[in-house]
Parts: sequence; C-alpha cells; structure tokens
Amino acid sequence: MTTQPAFTPPPNARAYPLHTPRGTFAVVDSPAAPGVEPRGLALLLPGFTGSKEDFTLMHEPLAARGYRTVAVDGRGQHESDGPEQDESAYTQGELALDVLAQAAALGGTLESPLHLFGHSLGGQIARAAVLLDHAPFRSLTLMASGPAQISDSQQQRVKLLRDALAVMTMAETWEAIRAMGPPEEVGGPARGIGGQELLRRRWLGTKPAQLLATGRQLCTEPDRVDELAAVPLPFHVLSGASDDTWPVPVLDDMAARLNARRTIIPGAEHSPNADQPLRTAQAVADFWDTVDRTDT
Repeated sequence: MTTQPAFTPPPNARAYPLHTPRGTFAVVDSPAAPGVEPRGLALLLPGFTGSKEDFTLMHEPLAARGYRTVAVDGRGQHESDGPEQDESAYTQGELALDVLAQAAALGGTLESPLHLFGHSLGGQIARAAVLLDHAPFRSLTLMASGPAQISDSQQQRVKLLRDALAVMTMAETWEAIRAMGPPEEVGGPARGIGGQELLRRRWLGTKPAQLLATGRQLCTEPDRVDELAAVPLPFHVLSGASDDTWPVPVLDDMAARLNARRTIIPGAEHSPNADQPLRTAQAVADFWDTVDRTDT
C-alpha cells in the first residue's frame, strides 16, 4: 500500500489504511458535515478497473445530508495489496468475505448496521456479501450493477483485456490500450474521476490477477436475484439513463423482482457517480433517509 494517497481526498475526509483480520484496505473516510446531525454510515465499493476515488464527488453532498461515507479499494485494487498472480485470492466468495470484514472494522453490526453501496462489479460483490450475512447492513444499493453476466459487447472488451494481460505487463497493457483508443472502449480502465496520470497510477497499482479473476466473474455471473429478494433488506437499483454494460430494461426488471426502489439519473451512463454526482448523491441520500425513517 502506498503511504501517501494518490488523489487529494474531498474536504474533511481522510485517507488511511483500514485494518481487518482479512488484511488492510485503503479507504477514504468522509464524516458527516460539521453542524449536521449524523444520519448513518455507508460503505462504498467500486467497480471493475475502478477505485475508491470514483466516489470523490459524492462524499461532500452525502456529508451535507448527514452521512459518513467510506470508499474502499478492494483486495488487489489500486492502493490495497493483494497477490500479483494468484487468482484464487480474488474469487467472489473471498471478496465478499473481505466486505464483511470491512463492515465489521467500521462497526457494522446487527445493532448498528451500515448502508452498503456497490457500483458495477462492486454491486455483485456487495450482493454476494449480503447473501453470506445481511446482519451488518441496513440497506443495499446496486448502482449500474445487473442481475447476471455483462453484455456481449462488454464481454468482448474483457476478453481483449485478458488476452493482453496474458502476454504483457500492466505497463505494456496500459500503453497498448491507449494506442488503440479511449481506454473505456477497448477493455481498459473505465472513465473515472481525475486525469490520465491518476488513472495510470491506479491501473499500475492494480494486481493483474485481480483483473483476470474479476473479469471472468463479470462474464460468468449467474442470476442470483431470487436469492437476494429473499433477504430482508431494503434495496435500491440506481443507474444512468443509458448503460451498455447492463441495458436499462434489464435493470428495470431486476428492480421489479427485488421490489426495490428504482432511480434513473438523467444525463448519466454507466458511472452516474462521475457523470451526475450531485443528482446521484441526492437520490442515494433520499433512499437512505427513507430506510432510516422506516427503521425508526
């Protein structure tokens, strides 16, 4: 793990290593805004090729609503350590256990549950964690994260990335991807918060085994919506107005099967947190407020 954050945290937030029995994870922890009554705590999980920095523009508006938010780099992601080549460390079950350990380290318990929020791959890992043990959680929000495997076009991009990583280093793969076109269109890092240098540092900090294992998960994930629907938690399915990873009608159907709150963010695509962060934060806080009122 790096000793200095590669990206300046938002106001009042701090970056630090979160220690758990399953390892140490890099987080950005943003408290409720000064003078605002604390409403709750949320754990934010990034997507494939993503990192904790993807939530940078959401921390401050959520803090203004009274929510402490902790964004995490998963095992082998950006500033969190993990094996370079051992893909078994990154099975969905292992990553789900990491989430439960992170929640416990932050104080998530049956008596004091926290909100869980996952973007894309992070949503499917969050789902797996909830299916293992829902007790530490107050609610689950799935942002641009669908019921099963990703679309055919996205599977082709993941295959392109896997083929490149089989014969090139991470640095060589980065340069090859950039030479082919916009990284998010040819299997490279999704468009994120920050400039190209941050995206490059994030890419080089991520372990190749993590990308290979999680890329395979995205292409083979089964439909577990019925299992999730049986879990006694409030659900929120949020997306942009268009999404080529999981088409919006697929997300609509998933929300109906979960009896979930459904939010579509105008002007956003697969990353509403980056495309429309204020609208996205408002929608998320509105949902959490509703959950908290119901609990009381």
